[in-house]
Order: sequence, then structure tokens, then C-alpha cells
Amino acid sequence: MRKTFMGVKLKTLREQRGLTQAALAAQLRLSPSYVNQLENNQRPLSVPVLLRLQAVLGVDLQLFSEDDEARLQASLREVLADAAPGGVPAPELQALVQQLPAVADALLRLHRRCRSVEERLESVASELGDDRGPALSSALHMPHEEVRDFFYARHNHFAALDEGAEALHDGLSGSQDVDAAVLSALLVGHLDRAHGVRVVRTAPGQHDDAVRRFDPDARVLWLASHLEPGRAAFQLATQLAFFEAGRTIDVLTDEGGFSSNEARALARIGLAAYFAGALVLPYRRFLASAEAVHYDIEALADRYGVSFETVCHRLSTLQRPEAPGVPFFFIRVDRAGNISKRQSATDFHFSRTGGTCPRWNVYEAFTQPGRVIAQRAVMPDGRAYLWIARSVTHAGGAYRAPERSFAVALGCDIRHAARLVYARGLDLNDPEAATPIGAGCRVCDRHDCTQRAFPALGKALRVDENRRGREPYASA
Repeated sequence: MRKTFMGVKLKTLREQRGLTQAALAAQLRLSPSYVNQLENNQRPLSVPVLLRLQAVLGVDLQLFSEDDEARLQASLREVLADAAPGGVPAPELQALVQQLPAVADALLRLHRRCRSVEERLESVASELGDDRGPALSSALHMPHEEVRDFFYARHNHFAALDEGAEALHDGLSGSQDVDAAVLSALLVGHLDRAHGVRVVRTAPGQHDDAVRRFDPDARVLWLASHLEPGRAAFQLATQLAFFEAGRTIDVLTDEGGFSSNEARALARIGLAAYFAGALVLPYRRFLASAEAVHYDIEALADRYGVSFETVCHRLSTLQRPEAPGVPFFFIRVDRAGNISKRQSATDFHFSRTGGTCPRWNVYEAFTQPGRVIAQRAVMPDGRAYLWIARSVTHAGGAYRAPERSFAVALGCDIRHAARLVYARGLDLNDPEAATPIGAGCRVCDRHDCTQRAFPALGKALRVDENRRGREPYASA
């Protein structure tokens, strides 16, 4: 473990419990002077002290996680890139996050409010036919970002939903391992018996080709006829989430403190989808299967009768405290680079504004359809990761119906790479073998990258008099 200086967090925790330094020292079996040194960052928090905090005060060790610190620092870096020309030096950002984490979080909240007001002003100006309003980027859509932050802060794991879904799966299947086709039949029967809901497959073109539509008056759940067993099971499970975990979803949504009804509705949909994934791929059985095949995604997809993407998404949620899986990050992008899904169980920071790194293997996946591509990558802060990427296609369900193509990627910190089948044949120890990537050109400070779309942070711009339009660009 690296030296962890968390003095401000320790002091805040102590004051919240109404303890003096001497009282806390007595409970931790330390000297008052030692506690004083910890709070003033003259000593790092050691593993034994952290474990004592957990045992004596019931503290969640995530409070002192370096991963949370890294995520907060990355978020601030991106926010301040807009406000401070050239960005803010990394040491200053690190000091702010370490010493004043509540202030850092408040800055992020203020930035979100500012963006929300700007977007509303732009919307009002548009409705009034005024084209003189601020030319604001539409890349940030606040309801989606609120929901993303909600999942992000909880490390993409919701214990109550996960355990409830697992219990329902066990109740339906007993001790028998079932694939998606068998589970679909079990879910159809359960919807009928427990909720009086009849499942009907639609004809192509019916109901505007919606994959799932529920008629509460007729108690009929319509499912698109072209859905394969894996997707059908997921849609059935999503509808069940509102019936059987609706109260839990409401409680979790209330805890989110969302600023709009739209964000709240999106959060409910996301939580229902989380329940569905946990029902189709129950925690203990799925984790055991994943460990047995060294997280071979295609083998797991075949075993459970679901898609490559579904397995990736579920793997990014396996963070039950007493039985955690590898902490993964999951992302889905289209050919234009738009991020449509992103989940993280740990510290990897996805760019909010799009424009992710072109050297990332998630984009190479489009050039090699259907093939899994492994990449050892390193971020500008020196953290190394193992990434797995593959292209996926969603069929339209009818002749000439448009297909949707994406690339999905799953990544983890390099320290977990040895547990994955995809690490075989890769040199995990040679720093020269890693591909340097970043969160996005707008917030990346790599000066020697040949794929930059924007100048590096802190790098002076110059104007080439011979360049057409006299456009500024980063000097080579």
C-alpha cells in the first residue's frame, strides 16, 4: 500500500463522532501525539490503523480510499480546464483533494449548477427565437450526468437490489443452474402467477418497434418478437424490478437528491436495469463462474446465453463487500465516439465531454469486428490498466431495419490483470510495453502525443502565419 495521508478526513470523522484526539487515541490504542501527527499529515494512515478504525468505529474503509481521491481529482481537473486557462497544476489539485475534499466536492456541485443554468438559458433563448444566446456546448446533459454521478459515487453496486434479485432467481430456479432461455420461461410464469401479467410477443412493426411496452390496464407486457433469449430475459426482469423492487428503487432514488423529475426518472430506469442484470446473472453463481474461467467474457456469455455486452456490464457491478470480484470499468461507444454507457466500480475517470483518447483500444475494435482486443494502457498520472474491447452489433429485427454498431470495453487496474485470461501473453511489468492514453484531449497534458485534437494543458499556443485561417495550434 502506498503512503496514504488522510489527516483532514480523519479529523472530520473524529469531530463528527464528538471525540477529542485523546479519546480517539484511547479507542485506537494509540498515543494522542500519534493521532495528532496523523491529522496533520505528518504520518500516513497505515493498514493496521485503518483496520482499527473499521473495527472500533464501524468506519467504511471506502472513506479513506485513494481511488475516490483519484476520481475526485480527475473530475476537478476537467472542470477547472474550462475555468482556468492552461488548467491547474497537478500538485495544487492533489493538495486540494487531499486537504479539503469537502471544498473540492462543493466546487463540482457549483459547476454542475452553473452548467444547468446555462443550458436552461440556452433553451429559453431558443424557444424565444433568440439566436444571440450563449453558444453553449450540448455535450453535457445534466440529468444524465446527475444519474452517472449517482452510480459512480456508489461504485456501481446496490446491495439491496443485488440481494433481492439473487433471492428471486434462487426462488425460481432452486439449486439448478439455468441459462437465459430457461430463465425467460420461468419469468413469464412468475409474472402471470404473482402479478397477473400476461406476456405477448409483438409482430414486427407493432407498437413502434419498442422492445418492451407494458399496458397496466390490460395487464399485458408486450415484448418485441425479434428479441433473443438473453435480451428477452433482461426485459422481463426489468419489468419485474418495478413490481418487486419498486419500493427499494424509490428509496434509492430519494437518497440521490436529484434536481429534476427527468433525472429521477432516468435513475429509476437505471436501477431497474441494475436489478434485471442481477436477476439474469445472480451474484454468487455468476462470480463463481467468472473466477473459474478467469473472466473469459465469451465463455460466460455462452454459459448463460446472454450477450458479450451484458456480461461486461454485469462484471462491472460485482463489488459485494464480503465477496468482491475484479473492480472493472465498463464503457460503450459508437463509431463517432459518443459514449452511451459508462460505469465504473473504482477510480478510472471517463471524460464528461466526450472526445476520449484515440489511442484507446475501444476504437480499434471497430476495425476488427467480433475480435477481442487486449491492451495494457497507462494514464498520464502513471496508473496502468488492462483493457479488453470488442465490437458488438444490435440487429434491427426486420429486413432493412437499421443495425446499431458499438464497441464495448472492460478495464481494470493492472494489479488485478493476472486474474484475467486476457493478460496471457502480455508483458505486465515492462512500462515501455504500455500504450499511453488519456481521459480526452481537452484534459490531457501529454505533450508528445501525435494524436492530439486539442493542445495539451499548460502548453503555449502559437499562430502559424502561413496556415489558412490563421488558426492556433499546438507547437510540435
